[in-house]
Amino acid sequence: MKPLAILFATSEMAPWVKTGGLGDVAAALPAALHRAGHDIRVLLPAYPALKKAFPTAPAVAEIPALAPGLPACRLLAAQDGGLPLLLLDCPALFDRPGNPYLDANGDDWTDNAIRFGLLSRVAALIGQAASPLAWQADVVHCNDWQTALAPAWLHYEGGAASVVTVHNIAFQGCFGRDTLGVLGLPEHAWRFDHVEYHGQLSFLKAGLQLASQLSTVSPTYAREIQDEHFGYGLAPLLRHRAGDLRGILNGVDTGIWNPATDPALAAGYAANRLAAKRANKTALQAEMGLEVCADRPLFGVISRLTHQKGLDLLLTVGAGLAQLPAQLAVLGSGDKAMEAGFRELAERFPGQIAVRIGFDEGLAHRIEAGADCFVMPSRFEPCGLNQMYSLRYGTPPIVRATGGLADTVVDVSADTLDDKTANGFVLDGDTPHALWVALERACQAWHDKRLWQRIQQNGMRRDFSWQQAAADYVALYRDALAPRH
Repeated sequence: MKPLAILFATSEMAPWVKTGGLGDVAAALPAALHRAGHDIRVLLPAYPALKKAFPTAPAVAEIPALAPGLPACRLLAAQDGGLPLLLLDCPALFDRPGNPYLDANGDDWTDNAIRFGLLSRVAALIGQAASPLAWQADVVHCNDWQTALAPAWLHYEGGAASVVTVHNIAFQGCFGRDTLGVLGLPEHAWRFDHVEYHGQLSFLKAGLQLASQLSTVSPTYAREIQDEHFGYGLAPLLRHRAGDLRGILNGVDTGIWNPATDPALAAGYAANRLAAKRANKTALQAEMGLEVCADRPLFGVISRLTHQKGLDLLLTVGAGLAQLPAQLAVLGSGDKAMEAGFRELAERFPGQIAVRIGFDEGLAHRIEAGADCFVMPSRFEPCGLNQMYSLRYGTPPIVRATGGLADTVVDVSADTLDDKTANGFVLDGDTPHALWVALERACQAWHDKRLWQRIQQNGMRRDFSWQQAAADYVALYRDALAPRH
């Protein structure tokens, strides 16, 4: 089949700008599509980190002001390992330190509607006959609210097919009615079945309403967001468009997340060389200030410390871990009260519980390798990546059956062990008791070394590469390009 011309529009891309899973997806999925032979370019803002990484990137297009509130800008061309990047250069909007969405006080930048309205408008423009480049996209793939307004312009003015992927439906990009004219959208767009959403202009709602096709980052999450409990007000629209919505499970970068070759580890290992994993546990215990011992399981956590991630449940039962006996290593930051709670636990149980507030990429790899079991009791999780990293690293996860966690972790039972799918432990509910029962089950299984090795190997043999996901997205793009009836 003919290769596709794809514009992947995103507000984040690892390693330069990343606040969550979107940054990882933007780094991996376009690369996989590029390797598959498609003509893909990634459009993202020229944040300071990108300008620093590509200081000689040439300007390939000058774009005049496109609306009363959208300033003139230009496109810079760069390459990441052969993958073409288009950097949207508008210093007044994007030359800012820190978080791409929040100011130093943790509040939304007051001009986010302009900043990401411009990103969306330029994405649409590259999919139209008036593209400022000598290239026009067949499909514009938009990600989350920051680019989800592009399908509106493509709908009103014509152009490429469009896809909107929801990475987290809780963030919807809602702004005042006056934003319509500021961004240059037509007055007739102000309808409940177009861009208007409860008296506001919602970038995400507009994209979900007007894009050719929709996706989200796991099959279970695609079903969940059609339910009022998970849909954050958009469930009726998603049920209306259920025929155009599919869940495609994210992959992981198997080059970076590979326990056999990971340079951050004390020792490399694989599914058929699991004995070498023990050296990583010993090294992690020493690094985190835990008692170096082999007679108890070590639970690991790498997470934002928030209610959504279910870490309040772990905080509630944490004191009991020392009595199991078991150890706990936590890396993360978030809610200040939760941070303080984990620090207090570590002070009460030195040598058994250790906490690092913040983030350290190398330590994250070492926790995945050195822990015996990974704790991830999220109340909702659109896809999740850490449970897949854990499975690759032979570190069975403890999760709730939600979103991508439900699609990747199979609870240990007699049946699942027999069919070689059992790879972790699933909570029965979102209560401290439910988590405690799962922790106890994991401890019991860990003491049966033959059983534990079977669980580890089941997880390590799963294929979480991007190859399958990329093929699924190509099928989605071709559906978006198919004639509409």
